Amino acid sequence: MIGLIGNIFTATGRTLAVLGEGLTSLLWLIGKGAAIILAGGDRKAALLAFAQKVPTQRRVFSVLRAFKPNLAVNRVVMKAYDNTGTAVVTRREDCLDLLHRDADFEVVYGTRMRKLTEGENFFLGMQPGWDYTRDTSAMHLAARTTDVAEIVLPRAAALAQEIVAASGGKIDIVPSLTLEVPWDMTDRYFGVGGTRETMQDWTTILFWYLFEDLPADPDLDAKAMSYAAALRGYLDSAIAERKGAPTGAPDLLNRCLALQSADTPGMSDLGIRNNLLGLLIGAIPTISKASCLALDELLNRPDMLRSAHRAAVEGDDEKFANHIWEALRFNPHNPVIYRRAARDAVIAPSTLRELRVKKGQIVFAATLSAMFDRHEIEAPDQFRINRRWEDYIIWGTGMHTCFGAQINRAVIPAILKPLIAQKNLRRAVGPAGQIDSGGTPHPQHFHLEFDT
Repeated sequence: MIGLIGNIFTATGRTLAVLGEGLTSLLWLIGKGAAIILAGGDRKAALLAFAQKVPTQRRVFSVLRAFKPNLAVNRVVMKAYDNTGTAVVTRREDCLDLLHRDADFEVVYGTRMRKLTEGENFFLGMQPGWDYTRDTSAMHLAARTTDVAEIVLPRAAALAQEIVAASGGKIDIVPSLTLEVPWDMTDRYFGVGGTRETMQDWTTILFWYLFEDLPADPDLDAKAMSYAAALRGYLDSAIAERKGAPTGAPDLLNRCLALQSADTPGMSDLGIRNNLLGLLIGAIPTISKASCLALDELLNRPDMLRSAHRAAVEGDDEKFANHIWEALRFNPHNPVIYRRAARDAVIAPSTLRELRVKKGQIVFAATLSAMFDRHEIEAPDQFRINRRWEDYIIWGTGMHTCFGAQINRAVIPAILKPLIAQKNLRRAVGPAGQIDSGGTPHPQHFHLEFDT
């Protein structure tokens, strides 16, 4: 009985805290919005820039969690993929449920992936079935779980250390470090790195086209089609050349070709090309952007940057990595994951937040919001480096968890560790010391300095 009463008080207190946060955030948003409007100038552009900032999005999700946790409207927001309307899910429990209900909420990327491959899908855009099982199983045979510790991580750590040491205390980390290390991985481990700057440009544009092009920009579409054709041509040539001149390198291309020789399903030349195309698109832009955003968040928190510096200097890799994941909780590279309702479905049934979603609606699972849901995340507004890994939804969850999640988990801290270990790491003076995305969703430049 005492336990029951205690649980009631705890639940009531948590609910009141959520409502208080929501009300505070609402007043904050109203105040900031009014200030932008009263300031004059290009109000529309200023409001759009304000809305795109992660702190603003956290406030919006705080309001929704408090007053309308699950919301559906008839308006089409995602124009890149066919849909009939939009829903937003903000509570952690509901986001996780949605991302595990593959029969109800389908991935939508298949139509654009087929345009990139000029015919076939990539498993990231597939629903459960034989094609998905065939392709993921074959690629798991090629990309062995031991590769991260034995091949990928040692090389990434050594290269990052070398780059930082040679920088002389001034570095534009995007072209020099956060893009360079994952490109090197695709060259040495994937076996299909191509020309560095070209591959980085191709994959960044194609990632943008697949996952971030909400307005369906026709100019981006044209550029993506051109880049996709070039990438297909490069991969076709690389596969043919390797078959004609085999090597003994332990890379994915060689392993795929060995599986092909063993008549493994899904390992035709076309299958290998399409799988490598999908992996390339996912690897370079994701690692670079996440590395920049995590570091940006730490630079905004001097006490946490000092703590991460100590962990890096002392060689406490687990503690150091925990700083990175917590920074990405506050500043994630993907604040939402979207699915489309494959049929009429219900989210949070038999609760006050129950939402009926119609077939064809795009549903945004607000993972940023889920990682700040006070109902399940302890002290969500505090920066803590002792959270459970399960508290984070950084690389998705369920059947379509990022294929390279384990690589990301190893490589991103390896990229940042030698930099954060430097003395007095700081932003360059002026705009150069801020992330410059160059009109894209991905960092292009980020200048930092440290004492040599």
